[in-house]
Amino acid sequence: MSTLQEIFSPDGAFARAIDGYRIRPQQVEMAERIAEAIKNNAVFIAEAGTGTGKTFAYLVPALKSNGKVIVSTGTKTLQDQLFNKDLPTVRDILKAPVKIALLKGRANYVCPYHLQRSLADGRFLTREDAADARRISVFAKTTQSGDKAECVEVNENSPVWGHVTSTRDNCLGQECPDYKECFVMQARKEAMAADLVVVNHHLFFADVMLRDEGMAELLPACNTVIFDEAHQLPEVATLFFGDSVSTAQFLDLARDARTEALTHARDCLDLPVASKSLEKAAKDLRLAVGIDAGRFSAGQLLEKPEFAPALQGLLEEIARFAAILETQAERAEGLEKCWQRAGELVQRLSQWQQPADAGYVYWGEAFTHSLQLNATPLDVANIFRKQMGGHPRAWIFTSATLAVQGKFHHYCAELGLGEPDSACWHSPFDYGEQAVLYAPLGMPDPNAWNYTESVVDAAWPAVKAAGGGAFFLCTSLRAMRRTHELLKARLEDEGLDMPLLVQGEGSKNDLLQRFRHHGAAILVGSQSFWEGVDVRGEALSLVVIDKIPFAPPDDPVLAARIEEMKKQGRNAFMEYQLPRAVINVKQGAGRLIRDETDKGVLMICDPRLISKPYGRRVWQSLPPMKRTRELQVVLDFFANR
Repeated sequence: MSTLQEIFSPDGAFARAIDGYRIRPQQVEMAERIAEAIKNNAVFIAEAGTGTGKTFAYLVPALKSNGKVIVSTGTKTLQDQLFNKDLPTVRDILKAPVKIALLKGRANYVCPYHLQRSLADGRFLTREDAADARRISVFAKTTQSGDKAECVEVNENSPVWGHVTSTRDNCLGQECPDYKECFVMQARKEAMAADLVVVNHHLFFADVMLRDEGMAELLPACNTVIFDEAHQLPEVATLFFGDSVSTAQFLDLARDARTEALTHARDCLDLPVASKSLEKAAKDLRLAVGIDAGRFSAGQLLEKPEFAPALQGLLEEIARFAAILETQAERAEGLEKCWQRAGELVQRLSQWQQPADAGYVYWGEAFTHSLQLNATPLDVANIFRKQMGGHPRAWIFTSATLAVQGKFHHYCAELGLGEPDSACWHSPFDYGEQAVLYAPLGMPDPNAWNYTESVVDAAWPAVKAAGGGAFFLCTSLRAMRRTHELLKARLEDEGLDMPLLVQGEGSKNDLLQRFRHHGAAILVGSQSFWEGVDVRGEALSLVVIDKIPFAPPDDPVLAARIEEMKKQGRNAFMEYQLPRAVINVKQGAGRLIRDETDKGVLMICDPRLISKPYGRRVWQSLPPMKRTRELQVVLDFFANR
């Protein structure tokens, strides 16, 4: 195979294969640095601005490395795009004889055993669910992979998926009568045999780091790990290095044990009764927190008068249930599995009830129908560093947003990476010509009661000048809903024909399809639209950010971390909260300019961008757009585009 310079050259393999291919010095440099890190089993951190072509910059050296490579991405959507589109393209261009595989978490694969049981029980609540179950049954007979992403007739959020996939809790493993037809096992076998495996961050941590999903063989065999969208790692690592137990697990166990008993232990009359008591105790614990969803520290939960008795009640019920299951466990694999699960739940609940580890924060999150109790490490750096030890291999971290003002200190500190080799490549786009950063004058304090009204007032002339094609990125769901209300009223008052979409009205992909297709729509979103969204051309030419996205200070994990940093005499705001907010703003800003011909305005309404000394760190981390505080400059920009 030719050298990297030749592959990316004006008459190289890419130029011959891809129409309109342009050589980008940043891309070639990045590919060379990654190749060097792979050769030396080194750690390398690369920030590559939008349009650098970072995917090809890491795939080419990965496919040329002759070793086993794991590529981990931020989302399943990106995973599918890499596996179905980018990887085959690069592999064909390089004519590389490389076997590739896609591996997702087990909840993404139909489980023949649970599918059959659910169909036999026929316990679907609605007609629609029963129809979905039949569609999945047809899909299971024809699919090669069993991956639910390929079953397009059934919505990915259909409640039926929960009944026809397995969890780590209820998988029977080698004891399963359908083991030979198991899609999860098949996907793992393919991953073991492949030269390059595409996973996502959640799976990487659950499986490889925690040896959780029986795939611990994957990492030892691999020479290179590449994290794309690596800015998400600290968040995901925090999630997986902790422990959690949810009331939903108790309800699932009660349901599964009843089903197993119907087939294998009809004569055990205590079991159905005990399963009902267990369900009641789990629901009582959720109710003890109150009707509102939200996050609470352990202290806040224990202040609620009903919480401690309900927790104790659930612990007693699960212990009683485990004892009954033990007497039946020998009668069937499914019953034995239920007994083991009950034992694990006893242990996890007891551990949360008597917190022992000072390095962890104990807290709970209430959802509509369940309560999850968590123990989260205050610091993941030591755990992550330990996991990276052992077998020598290359670790590559890349994203469009890792640095704050060109430096990686914050990121390296969070993951315990020390001071590795790193580089920053700016976007090849001409931001001075293509984009304007607009910070409107006269905005009230972000905590003011009428702040969201002021955001919509300030943005409205820009929305009209742009003719739609606008994203409103809000920092809270409440602000998102209010923004949507206010915009709806404006559109009706002025009789304007701009479709108004809001997060939650459909799946993210469905909303984006509609947004792109219309070309003059307005989309109001919160967290999930700040990143991983690619809309090119005039369909998106205005991005409005309501506030600098600081994490809410009453979040129990953040509050405990701030407390811990204060104890160490450190400045939590400058070292932790601000860098995270800067990276989030960079993600939101990255939605605007997606190729050489895009033009647009990034409007950040938060007055702290200008009034606070730290505001400079935010805007200096953004691409070099033309900057203005005058509305007229924005109106002229849209008039002349």
